[in-house]
Amino acid sequence: MPEDLLSRAGMAYAHELSFMVCFAALTAERLMIRPDPDQGTATKLIITDIIYGLAALTLLGSGIMRVLYFGQGSEFYTQNPLFWWKVGLYLGAGALSLYPTITYILWAIPLRKGEAPNVSAGVASRIGWVINIELVAFGSLPFMASLMARGVGLPG
Repeated sequence: MPEDLLSRAGMAYAHELSFMVCFAALTAERLMIRPDPDQGTATKLIITDIIYGLAALTLLGSGIMRVLYFGQGSEFYTQNPLFWWKVGLYLGAGALSLYPTITYILWAIPLRKGEAPNVSAGVASRIGWVINIELVAFGSLPFMASLMARGVGLPG
């Protein structure tokens, strides 16, 4: 088995696994978010968001490596509008994730004092909607990748 094949498969696996961890973490956050979470739930939300962030960075890094070194060649990706839609959706989801992340960071203040964070129903609802949008964006990425793998979007 050629070494090139193993490195390509390994990078594809890292990319796909990091996607799955992102999706799982977002799903877990969505299931846990609620008004006035107890200390345990707030701490779990923070940890889950950290896992999401690390997986998202791994997804980005492995994606860049696939485009540059381990995939179909950079022209295959950069000439395809679907690739840029994927990049845009990923970056959009990443930008949206700043709202929950900053909110969770602010929870550290009461948590350090041994208190649960004060989270209104409105804030919990907004975070829930942001995560819903992120899940829809992330859920569309594999479909777009499937289309790209079949040559959809490539010029002539």
